[in-house]
Amino acid sequence: MPTILQVLPSLDSGGVERGTVEIVEALAARGHKPLVASAGGRLVAAIERAGGTHVTLPLKTKNPFKIWRNATALAQLIRDQRVDLIHARSRAPAWSVLRASKMTGVPFITTYHGAYSDTSKAKRFYNSVMVRGALVIAASGFIADLIQQQHGVPPDRIRLIPRGVDPQVFDPRGQLGLRVARLATAWELPEDAKVILLPARISRWKGQDQLIEALARLKRPEVVVVFVGSDQGRHSIVRSLLDQAKRLGVTGQIKFVGHCADMPAALMLADVVVSASTEPEAFGRAVIEAQAMERVVIAADHGGAAETVTHGETGILVPPGDVRALTEALSATFDASAEDRQAMGERARASVLSHYTIATLKGATMAVYDAVLAGRRPIP
Repeated sequence: MPTILQVLPSLDSGGVERGTVEIVEALAARGHKPLVASAGGRLVAAIERAGGTHVTLPLKTKNPFKIWRNATALAQLIRDQRVDLIHARSRAPAWSVLRASKMTGVPFITTYHGAYSDTSKAKRFYNSVMVRGALVIAASGFIADLIQQQHGVPPDRIRLIPRGVDPQVFDPRGQLGLRVARLATAWELPEDAKVILLPARISRWKGQDQLIEALARLKRPEVVVVFVGSDQGRHSIVRSLLDQAKRLGVTGQIKFVGHCADMPAALMLADVVVSASTEPEAFGRAVIEAQAMERVVIAADHGGAAETVTHGETGILVPPGDVRALTEALSATFDASAEDRQAMGERARASVLSHYTIATLKGATMAVYDAVLAGRRPIP
């Protein structure tokens, strides 16, 4: 059976990393041999539990000399493990994969996970490695269009495979009571609090500052904003957000809780889930996870969220960076009846079950692997 190698910078947390684990599960279920190369992280154990083998390489680097050395190490790994296909999931490791592919003759594909900035010819060249494989997987229609516009890739070399959730894991009717109670205690949430959840790593463009300003404008002392996500060492951003909250008088209404291993329980604690990214998300898995849990979602109207949220039906879309619109959407949501909020949540889950499941993602990805393995297309 084929040996498939996935390559990414690290396995700490995030949609790319979780997607890697999911594909390991799919490959192992087929009897294939799944390999993953990265610099390591908390999800290495998940790779191994799923039936994969992890190889630690210093792939979390943009240093050209180290990228070159990583290519040699990958080529040796490919030969030793008799790899049949390589799947690159990030730009810097993809440059190593490109050279290793040429050294060994083993084809590779990529998943274009991000709306990478394209501010110069040098940047565009750096990004172009993500379209140099046999096929390119796009996480959304937005990304598929971007690939064609920025790189001139013909549609027949692009495969649109949206991200997905496991509807049995993200199930609001699951056995969540004790887990939810534990999180509420750990996060020290008041019993009568109305909770706004923003699940995203701490970053300048994820919109945490937008939500803090909206909270101040909302003027509802019973509302608590919970920021779920690692700061990944960006302590200065957290400090600036705390300074902003203090300046606006809402310090007591915000909580930074870091990484959460139990997102279904976290989402069940939320009255509203917000995705306030000021730059377009390539897809935005947090949105469909919240929808699967029948939460009301308020999201910036661009990128992947504009595809997964139908305004007024399965969530609420607001103009990116528009704090006033975000405030009004939050206020309207809290003022809406419980029946209306529940109806929107149920429609959102139905949409996820129809379009955005792990089973669909796995099946479509396996089809891409099969097509490349069958054709053994030459590397452009």
